[in-house]
Amino acid sequence: MSSAMYERMRSNPKFQHLVRTRGRFAWTLAITVLAVFYGFVMLVAFRPAFLGTPVREGGALTFGIAFGLFIFVSFWLLTALYIRRANTEFDGLTAEIVKEARQAEHAAGKEAA
Repeated sequence: MSSAMYERMRSNPKFQHLVRTRGRFAWTLAITVLAVFYGFVMLVAFRPAFLGTPVREGGALTFGIAFGLFIFVSFWLLTALYIRRANTEFDGLTAEIVKEARQAEHAAGKEAA
């Protein structure tokens, strides 16, 4: 691809929208992951007794184990959510942007000839 084609893609309003949308979505997921993870770390640091408390009286499952499992499952789900959105929305928009840039480059090549 030529540098002119890259410039066409960067100046395309769809590209601007893609960068904004994908960036906002990625930051939202990143902040969510960090909040959950560091929330758990803070519990370990400041409330370790709570994490050792059984979820129900006489049970073997503690809040710490339950929260740890919740972290793993939620991170898998967030990853699946990102993959699904990337495969459906972001990849389709990227293909449109590249197609439009190639068409514009092809048209510009015909005009130059």
